[in-house]
Amino acid sequence: MPIINRIGEFHDEMKGWRRHLHAYPELQYDCHQTAAFVAERLREFGVEEIHTGIAQTGIVAIINGQGDGPTIGLRADMDALPILEAGNAEHKSTITGKMHACGHDGHTTMLLGAAKYLAETRNFRGRVALIFQPAEEGGRGGLAMCDEGMMERFDIGEVYAIHNGPNMPEGHFMIRPGPFLAAPALFEIEVKGRGGHAALPHETIDPLPALVQIYQAIQTIPSRNINALDNVVISVTTMNAGTAFNVVPDDGRLTGTVRTMKTESHAIVEKRMAEICANTAAAFNATASLNYKAGFPATVNDPDKTRFAADVARQVAGAAAVDDDAPPLMGSEDFSYMLERRPGAYIFLGAGPGATLHHPEYDFNDDISTTGASYFVRLVEAAQPLA
Repeated sequence: MPIINRIGEFHDEMKGWRRHLHAYPELQYDCHQTAAFVAERLREFGVEEIHTGIAQTGIVAIINGQGDGPTIGLRADMDALPILEAGNAEHKSTITGKMHACGHDGHTTMLLGAAKYLAETRNFRGRVALIFQPAEEGGRGGLAMCDEGMMERFDIGEVYAIHNGPNMPEGHFMIRPGPFLAAPALFEIEVKGRGGHAALPHETIDPLPALVQIYQAIQTIPSRNINALDNVVISVTTMNAGTAFNVVPDDGRLTGTVRTMKTESHAIVEKRMAEICANTAAAFNATASLNYKAGFPATVNDPDKTRFAADVARQVAGAAAVDDDAPPLMGSEDFSYMLERRPGAYIFLGAGPGATLHHPEYDFNDDISTTGASYFVRLVEAAQPLA
């Protein structure tokens, strides 16, 4: 059972929606124009319940099927990233320094395509809750929607989401049961010394040797303090100190991220990082402070719902195009908060070759929109079939 023919007829319309959203990106919870566009389309489709203003700009729209039954949740994220877009596409971002560099414009479009079809056909029991979420990119919008009682208010029993996968084979699906995406954390390390003239280093306390040693030492945490079977990545992404050739600076800073497959591993990393910072700095007569902020929990797929989602994906793409035992990925996703509240599954849909996520040359592949929309529809029809 491949892409649904009727959804295939939506392709050009869906491309238009996606490219409009791409041209007008919004960040975090400031998704007012995006939410208004989504709500307008849903009204055009004849969706009877459109609940706006959840977690500021989130939307939950309800489509009623035929007869009593449970409620299945389908989620798409709406926010963009603070990145200056490269390239000269006709639908390029019109807002300098903001762009859809992760494909949330495409995710929203796929869910809108599914909504149009489901509102037309109603070929299912119970209800569908269409979840359009703001602030996935670091704003914990998924948590905010859950904390406002979304799951209970709309009686959502299970929940699913899609993410596009650049450089995966186009139209192929990838999923795994259990931990699939990592739990992230951010850290900032500041080393303080005493600056002075570079010709008189003996009169200073140079923070740079301590900073360099700390950089090297924290890389040993995954290999020497964490079980080798657990996935942990520590990446230092900035190192800043000094302003002139001939001045020893007063202080310096490192920042970076930690990714773990087990949320509890963050406690080990934070403890060891604090010990390394304090003791290494002391060895150079300097002082160090650590600011460690744990982020989303790991994205953990329910095993039964994962098997179900993989079976549905096979209906859409064929058995050869579905990997249901994909390796875990060290990226993160705040859909994890929804999976903590309800069983469900998160799946990747291959977008073919192109720039990777969060890159200024990235652009969503419009040709996979109908595949994603068909997957969403088949989830509903398979989970809540008519008698």
